[in-house]
Amino acid sequence: MVGSAQESTMDRILQNISEVGRRLEGMDCAMVLLTVETKSICMDLASFQTRVLGLEQRVTIMEAQATFFQDRDQELFFLRSKLTDLEDRSRRDNVQFLGFPENMEGEDIHAFLWETLPKQNGITFDPTLEFQRAHRLGPRRLDRDTRPQPIISCLLHHAQACQLTQRARTQGPCQLDGHKIRMLADFSKETSER
Repeated sequence: MVGSAQESTMDRILQNISEVGRRLEGMDCAMVLLTVETKSICMDLASFQTRVLGLEQRVTIMEAQATFFQDRDQELFFLRSKLTDLEDRSRRDNVQFLGFPENMEGEDIHAFLWETLPKQNGITFDPTLEFQRAHRLGPRRLDRDTRPQPIISCLLHHAQACQLTQRARTQGPCQLDGHKIRMLADFSKETSER
């Protein structure tokens, strides 16, 4: 009996060992699959890491370019404001006249303004009113019914330009043969739009 008890115990032990072997084989297959998946994940991570490094380099380059463009924008703003200031200074003796009908001035615009402005504005100029230049903006229009082009004049004396624009600010437009004539300082477009 002892021999049969030992045999049955041995059979059970062999069965248990066989079952453990089967389980180990299943675990071995699972480990192989895990190893394959782990290698695949490692390769994906390496690929992502390479992409992230590339993106970091691009971001660094873009940040440097953004700083460069911000500096350029500040420089451009400074230069534009300087250009506007210079343009306004070069125009400070200019006066715009709006409302004179086309061809009212005849052939000599200087003589027309020299005679008309003191009378219409009630201003006495000392020294007499002098122009460096005067002209209409744009091409000459033959049709009197269209909106007239402004006349731009550059006065020889800054004080006279100030007198005319000051008079226009305080008294408003003057009348000439039923037409409203307005006088404005001739500022740059940037200054006028402020």
